[in-house]
Amino acid sequence: MPAGTTPWVMQVRLIGVGRVKENYLREGIRDYCTRIMPYMRVELRDIPDERIPERMGEREREDLLAREGARILAATKGTAIRIVCAVDGEPWSSEDLADMLKKWELAGQSRVAFIIGGPLGLARPVLSAATHVLSLSRMTFPHQLARLILLEQIFRACRINSGEAYHK
Repeated sequence: MPAGTTPWVMQVRLIGVGRVKENYLREGIRDYCTRIMPYMRVELRDIPDERIPERMGEREREDLLAREGARILAATKGTAIRIVCAVDGEPWSSEDLADMLKKWELAGQSRVAFIIGGPLGLARPVLSAATHVLSLSRMTFPHQLARLILLEQIFRACRINSGEAYHK
């Protein structure tokens, strides 16, 4: 194998509903993707969001989430591990995430998808299809910022697993 070539084993797909609109977030996301690349393959997938009407009943909300959910599930096809990010999920430390990534890689489950829903959350079928439900924090973040936070944590996990220094 040529010098400088990375034999990626892990393939992480970050799936988010909607586009990241703020330039500073896009730059941060791009920076962390570049930092992650020596350790694993990372792919970003934006799922088109639905227009949210000003007034919406529960049935319309469920229909909207179902349409987004169908696109999310299609984007995770062939993925061994699906991790849904939700405020009521399980809180993992950076070390927990590193351990899980290493465990999956060693078990040959190298295709991992992290899913971040839109402003209305996620459809029940997406939650049901999740291998894990992860809470990034008990605080609420804009969905676009959650992508950056998650990528930083994946980078941190890569550094931990490589035995490299990373600030605490």
